[in-house]
Amino acid sequence: MRDRGPARLRRQFDRLRRAVPRLGSWITWLQARRARLFRVPFAVLMVFGGVFSFLPFLGIWMLPLGLMLLAVDLPFLQGPVTKLIIRTRIKLRQWRRARRR
Repeated sequence: MRDRGPARLRRQFDRLRRAVPRLGSWITWLQARRARLFRVPFAVLMVFGGVFSFLPFLGIWMLPLGLMLLAVDLPFLQGPVTKLIIRTRIKLRQWRRARRR
């Protein structure tokens, strides 16, 4: 069986780029191989900030973004992180539809 993790993760980054076009070039740079020295510490800080989302400015939005950035460098995270993001997106879409009714 072929590992679909990297391709699925790239698609999630593409979705993020389309959702927040102003950050598109920045997201592309963060994914680049040369940004690894910045990406890993930044991702760890994002995850840490997401854990402390009860504080002002820090939010739960930081957790999935930090995990996505870590998954770029840690292949064992690619599958689980991508599945989590997809499932969360589906549940959020279902919740929004139910709320509209």
